[in-house]
Amino acid sequence: MAHHHSSLDFLLSRASTDNLVEPTPKGEQLRNILSAGLRAPDHGRMRPWRYTVIKGKHREAFAQVVLEAMERQEPDAPSAKKEKRRDRFSNMPMIIALGMHIVPDGKIPVIEQEMSVAAGAMNVLNALHAEGFGGVWVTGPFCEDRALLESLGLKDPHRLAGFLFVGTPEKPVEGRKRPEIENYMAVWKGEPITFDADAG
Repeated sequence: MAHHHSSLDFLLSRASTDNLVEPTPKGEQLRNILSAGLRAPDHGRMRPWRYTVIKGKHREAFAQVVLEAMERQEPDAPSAKKEKRRDRFSNMPMIIALGMHIVPDGKIPVIEQEMSVAAGAMNVLNALHAEGFGGVWVTGPFCEDRALLESLGLKDPHRLAGFLFVGTPEKPVEGRKRPEIENYMAVWKGEPITFDADAG
């Protein structure tokens, strides 16, 4: 069986970054990157992914929507935190909202629908990396704000898994040191397992 070492090395080299500039993916390239998200496992063919792209002059208006959501969801947050978030949403080259189209009373548990959206988001991040772009996944209490959700076409019970900030890394991304896999894997041999990461 052939081993695609270069593909594995590529996956191991991905790291998040918010130090992003133009250009961003466009046209067919963007379509293909988002299509990678639709390759995520999808038990029951629920197709829960809903991607909204925010770019150009519309970023500043959406940043105001985010700020208003923060004021409702985090009224005690320092003003500096609110302004920083508005600035980030105003200035990131591209933003992709990760909508979750949830069917709460269907045959597929809600958590499996949510996991499909999360798996899709990781596929999109990997596809961005493959095409020479960078990204970072951001969340926060403001993502639960109903007015913000409805501005993205996500009426109750649909929700949001966060946002991807997208662009070209301004400088090479130095991935932070990851934990050793030996602490996070085990081979089951008929006895209860304790992972090294959980020991002590």
